[in-house]
Amino acid sequence: MKKNKWILIIIVGLLLVGVVAYFIFHKEENSVQLTTEKPHYGDVATSVSATGKIQPVDTVAVGTQVSGTIQKVFVDFNSVVKKGQLLAQIDQSLLLAQVEQITANLQQSKSNFSYQQSNFNRQTELYNAGGISRADYETAKNQYEVARDNVNSVSAQLKSIKKSLSFTDIFSPIDGTVLSRKVSEGQTVAASLNTPTLFSIAKDLTKMQVQASVDEADVGNIKVGERASFTVDAFPDDVFTGTVIEVRLQPTISSNVVTYTTIINAPNDDLKLKPGMTANIVIYTKEVKNTLLITTKAIAFVPDSTLGKQFKIGKAPFLHTKKHKKTESKSNDSISAIKKAIVWKKEGNNLIPKQIEIGLDNDIDVQIIKGITEQDEIVTGIKAPQQSKGAKTNNSSPFMPKRPGGGGRN
Repeated sequence: MKKNKWILIIIVGLLLVGVVAYFIFHKEENSVQLTTEKPHYGDVATSVSATGKIQPVDTVAVGTQVSGTIQKVFVDFNSVVKKGQLLAQIDQSLLLAQVEQITANLQQSKSNFSYQQSNFNRQTELYNAGGISRADYETAKNQYEVARDNVNSVSAQLKSIKKSLSFTDIFSPIDGTVLSRKVSEGQTVAASLNTPTLFSIAKDLTKMQVQASVDEADVGNIKVGERASFTVDAFPDDVFTGTVIEVRLQPTISSNVVTYTTIINAPNDDLKLKPGMTANIVIYTKEVKNTLLITTKAIAFVPDSTLGKQFKIGKAPFLHTKKHKKTESKSNDSISAIKKAIVWKKEGNNLIPKQIEIGLDNDIDVQIIKGITEQDEIVTGIKAPQQSKGAKTNNSSPFMPKRPGGGGRN
């Protein structure tokens, strides 16, 4: 019995020593964990970003052709006006005086013309009867023609001054809204070389346009008819939509930066958009709806040798996955070329390389044309290794004094 008891004690002691030795000397290896995802259906698009100003589609600057003092102003900022509506009046007193003067001159010219006509008729009869010389006849004829032309000249002057008088009434040329009023009653305007602008009228504020400044590196991708969206600082939560209607060829150069003006129509039925607002614009150059997608992280992932301890890694058809080989374009009109890439499919402890054909890439998602399905589990990366439970942590402050190590003495 004593012998069996000692054997049992020895066995238990050995087990205890083994357990202690296991926890002291065994270092638990951290298992590698992979991040995966499954392809999903969604929309993908490539876009161009730009900034621009919101402007009315049609704006008319109303000026004056005559000089004078503004006598009356009938509209103000934001006034809604109709075509032919009276906007302002210039003082007519000087022009009315000129009309009276020229009218009097016309009456004198007509009276003189009547006299010269009668005189010419008498001189004609005397010349035909041989009573006067040819020189006297031609003098009477000349005076008659000069008097006739003088009547025509003064009549033209009267017509011109009356036309100028009509210009003292400033009418609206279109239906619209007054954006600016640059004159006040009593102000003098001078219509000399440059016609002064009195009012600026927007034709229809429910139809606006965005003048986007697109960088020369991006303008080649923009075409008429492409969809655009933009936001303004006044309504940061609202996204407005529009369509590209024009890409102007005239470049704008500022600090050696070349941009091209791109016009985007912007419906404004609720009148939220105001002229002059700054718009942050996104123009969608290519779009694909409801297509199979995967994140770009899956395209960039390449397994390394450390995964070989835990997973069986298949042989990829090519090594450098960042260089995509272009092939001929297929049926999708929005894709100019189809590229090939490698993704890694996880099946248990196996990592299987799958060659896929990809289309549109917006640097976040990639369109999958061929090669995998939405049931496949695709590796996108490696999780950071987690510290084992038995591992010791050093939570001491680096600023606290440390004990001497290695059994040495001070």
